[in-house]
Amino acid sequence: MRVGAMGAERSWVGRPLGEILVAHGRTTVARIDEALALQRERGGRLGELLVGMKAVTEADVVHALGLQFDLPVVEAIAAEAIQTEVVGPIPINYAKQYRVLPLRWVDEAVEVACADPVDTAPLDDLCAILGREVRPVLAAGQTILDAINRVFDRKSGVTDAAMDDLEGADLQNIAHELEEPQDLLDVDEEAPIIRLVNSLLFQSVKDRASDIHIEPMERDISVRFRVDGVLKEIMRPAKRYHASISSRVKIMAGLNIAEKRLPQDGRIRIKLAGKDIDIRVATAPTSHGERITMRLLDRSAVLVDLSSLGFQEDNYKVMQELIQRAHGILLVTGPTGSGKTTTLYACLAKINTKDQMIITVEDPVEYQLQGVSQIQVNPKIELTFAGGLRSILRHDPDVIMVGEIRDLETAEIAIQASLTGHLVFSTVHTNDAPGALTRLIDMGVEPFLLSSSLLAVLAQRLVRVVCKACRVPYQPSEAELVELGLDPNQSAGLTVFREKGCPACLNSGYVGRVGIYELMMIDDDVRDMTRRKLDSNTIKKLAIQRGMRTLRDDGLLKVVQGVTTISEVMRVTQEDVA
Repeated sequence: MRVGAMGAERSWVGRPLGEILVAHGRTTVARIDEALALQRERGGRLGELLVGMKAVTEADVVHALGLQFDLPVVEAIAAEAIQTEVVGPIPINYAKQYRVLPLRWVDEAVEVACADPVDTAPLDDLCAILGREVRPVLAAGQTILDAINRVFDRKSGVTDAAMDDLEGADLQNIAHELEEPQDLLDVDEEAPIIRLVNSLLFQSVKDRASDIHIEPMERDISVRFRVDGVLKEIMRPAKRYHASISSRVKIMAGLNIAEKRLPQDGRIRIKLAGKDIDIRVATAPTSHGERITMRLLDRSAVLVDLSSLGFQEDNYKVMQELIQRAHGILLVTGPTGSGKTTTLYACLAKINTKDQMIITVEDPVEYQLQGVSQIQVNPKIELTFAGGLRSILRHDPDVIMVGEIRDLETAEIAIQASLTGHLVFSTVHTNDAPGALTRLIDMGVEPFLLSSSLLAVLAQRLVRVVCKACRVPYQPSEAELVELGLDPNQSAGLTVFREKGCPACLNSGYVGRVGIYELMMIDDDVRDMTRRKLDSNTIKKLAIQRGMRTLRDDGLLKVVQGVTTISEVMRVTQEDVA
């Protein structure tokens, strides 16, 4: 086995990993010492412990290992560029277990991506299996797993061409319910419908989709993924396959396949590429047949820390102060899919200590929070938000989270809880922060109660993060500057970025999403306006005068910081334009 040379910074070869990370400004000596103490107590690899502590990113560790072992580092692996014949002899489970993947022949050797250069046994195995010397390159573990999933999917031939074999499939005899989660990559079913649905789920996880939409049209079926909040069409199978696809999904979700006239809701729990995925399934009758929506939730994902949600420094400091209050209500507002629940979970995780009793009532419980009592709303047995909230108050909580304030009863109980010494987190559906006040008053909440209990309202949206690997710098036109509310004369020479597209971002130009925020504090003047039932526009003008940054203003800061693009901010903040 021959190890390839990196050819740069050879002075770091053999030096301790922590020393390299500190020298390159990735973390501090104190964090390294903390990780080393944890390593002595629990064991494990230093790099993995640092990533788990959020002291560094996985990419930081990979680059440091590259310097330490003098190995090349690859940022992304394009499945299309991997030579299938090189992968052929390697079992997928072996590749996933050891996070190794042969990439291509190089002269008389084979280039192999690996995540752990210390563990040389798998590389020796590959050397024996392939009968060639191995040249390792380093890549992040998740990058290798994603490439493994893609290349083995391509190798197995599970593509749109499978639709050619679907006609006549008897789904009633071959489909079965998944009693226990099983890894779909290990399923070797011959039935084309099963392979097609499995392939759709597999592809959706690879593409980081949050939703799958299967919509019957007049002559065919539209299958679309929602990735980073934007829909993209994946395939259009023929209409004759709709009944079989629909039945397969309904059986997996435990729904009644004979009932096509009424909406149904169910759940699918699977393991896919090592990830525990929870899928909420909803069906609804349309004029061309049943449409199906599947919402994917990765239960193995780590909760996002409050500091990494995208708050500007001033708003982050205010949020830290707000969530430490002894009583009052903090409302988070925005449309469906704007990240409200993620923000609330991040707030709870920040204050989740042994001296705090935290209880939530949610619909549904999306993440399990260690040390937090979480109640699932169940309308079938009349367990509503109001009913759950009322029972919570008998359990002596310090902090309460109500998934959503939908009606007057829930709002009144939440307000009473805050007035009797509880800190309450909740959400409402409005376009901006001031609109939450008028929305609650319209529900029937007494203005004087609302004004005396509310601490702040946080409105938010999610914008896509421009891909750093392919983003293109440019100077915005005068029209773009005016549309953003900037003076073209004062902003001359401003450089921002636009999306392009590359394999690392699946040619979308974006990778992931980040929040933009509008944080309105409830001061004495806002309380007075609330008691007088003034409209939300008047309240908003006052809040802006007091220093509140609107959603568009916060988005503009992220454009200038190179986080996102002008088009993204314009897309999600259209209603803010006066």
